Amino acid sequence: MVADILRPMIYKFAMNTDSIPDLLTRTKKEVAEHPLFTKITSQAHLQTFMSSHVYAVWDFMSLLKSLQRSITCVELPWRPSAYSKSSVRFINEIVVGEESDLGSDERPIDHFSMYLEAMQEVGASTSRINEFLATLDYSLLPENVAPFVEYNIDLALKAPAHKVAGAFFFGREDLIPAMFEQILSELSSQNIECPKLKHYLARHIELDGDEHGPLAMALLQELTGGDEILLNEAFATGLESLKLRHQLWSSVEAQIDHA
Repeated sequence: MVADILRPMIYKFAMNTDSIPDLLTRTKKEVAEHPLFTKITSQAHLQTFMSSHVYAVWDFMSLLKSLQRSITCVELPWRPSAYSKSSVRFINEIVVGEESDLGSDERPIDHFSMYLEAMQEVGASTSRINEFLATLDYSLLPENVAPFVEYNIDLALKAPAHKVAGAFFFGREDLIPAMFEQILSELSSQNIECPKLKHYLARHIELDGDEHGPLAMALLQELTGGDEILLNEAFATGLESLKLRHQLWSSVEAQIDHA
């Protein structure tokens, strides 16, 4: 995983910080093993979870497209990227998987639409997320979701690429396989029927696996040039993303507890 692979680099460039590697590792574990997942014991609980999680699925795409705009060339006329071809390929490969993966029926579909179909399958309403996307009126965001989404969208729109990469890799790519494995395990143990959601989770576990780690490390090195300040900014951004994710999960847990 990214955090484990990057641990030597973090220690090298963050010797004077407050145990950044340990903070990242501990917070990632707390998010991936959040008690929320053990409380999804019914279809109604799953509906509650998905109604909030769908916003994280959406803003993930915005972080990714921000990196694609920074690292590849999406302007006209086209010019070669200043970044290494391995970094360009890495980002474009993630985009291909996210924007045109194969669904459970083998037809191309983006992961956000895949998730909406999974919501519909279990009876979770998609009207609120669809209304938000139609207007991009951030006042329509659920109160528990707003801090997480607004932080990530602000990064995607305004932050330099090394900070976006910190949130994307430490707060998403490095986290998702372990977190989704936990969710899949709980869904199976509770015998909750949700084949489309299980396919979505399984695809992310497969696509975001260990092979992304070395490429993410190389990209971070390229984006920061090994500069201590830039590296620590990337790590701090990733840590904040993890903390906000934990806060989001705790809010969903509270919704289930008080239902």
